[in-house]
Amino acid sequence: MQWIMDNKEWVFSGIGVFIFSLIATFFLRRKSTITQTQKSGGNSKNYQATGDINIGTKDD
Repeated sequence: MQWIMDNKEWVFSGIGVFIFSLIATFFLRRKSTITQTQKSGGNSKNYQATGDINIGTKDD
């Protein structure tokens, strides 16, 4: 705590805020979990992706 008081100009300047934000982001970052489920009936075609799907087009 004393170190923060002694270096308050540096800590609360742009560099200090940037470093504090990086550290906070590292510890507070939540892992993104994408869960997909798919139900289908009989005699059907099912397509599942996390991005775009192009059906009936040729790849160039």
